[in-house]
Amino acid sequence: MKTHVLRVLVCGASGRMGRAVRAEIEASGAFTCAAGVDAKPGPGVEAPDAFEYLLASADAVIDFSSPEAACRYAAACARARKPFVTGTTGFSKQQLAALKAAARRTPVFFSPNMSPAVNLTFALTAFAAKRLSGFDAHVSEAHHAAKRDAPSGTALRYAEHIAAARGGALPPITSVRAGDIVGDHTVLYAGPHERVELTHRAHSRTLFAAGALKAAAWLAGRKPGFYDYFDLLDLKGLLV
Repeated sequence: MKTHVLRVLVCGASGRMGRAVRAEIEASGAFTCAAGVDAKPGPGVEAPDAFEYLLASADAVIDFSSPEAACRYAAACARARKPFVTGTTGFSKQQLAALKAAARRTPVFFSPNMSPAVNLTFALTAFAAKRLSGFDAHVSEAHHAAKRDAPSGTALRYAEHIAAARGGALPPITSVRAGDIVGDHTVLYAGPHERVELTHRAHSRTLFAAGALKAAAWLAGRKPGFYDYFDLLDLKGLLV
């Protein structure tokens, strides 16, 4: 029986993550690159105004562009009923609402970090925050100098899980932008006479590209809805 090869349209195809996704597609036999779009077109990469035309030949979309562009792409995917995966960060509340509106008509997968391991640590963070209620919590993150948003979407997600588990405000977050750091995140719980640190360090963008493709494969054929890695890893409601 022949295995279906998922045709992926990559948004933000000329950026760091877009290039990593395209390279991972080339290395995989389970995916093919239907096309790429980017505000900076080049060989094999079209301008964003070609998106809807290119979408017709794609099975799914993976987006690492910008919040504004991602909302436009998601809306087009909703009209075409094509699955949309985004790892873009820096969305405003209004932009997230636009993604969720698109999810009413097509499956949308949103994760500020496409590493399955990082998403597991989100659950561990909430688990610890609730049980170490007397400990001070702090989130720190470091990324490459060109990263625009600070704090990172991943750091914010850690902080949101801590706040939700404790029913309070977001803990403080420290951000560093330097060199070519791919991504480091640490959640610190400091109590009397001891401390607990939960750290994840990304060594390569390949892991995020592979995670995005894993999400696209999982999303294909699902009902419209707003999904994340807690759905994919079956973590929702597991750690309470």
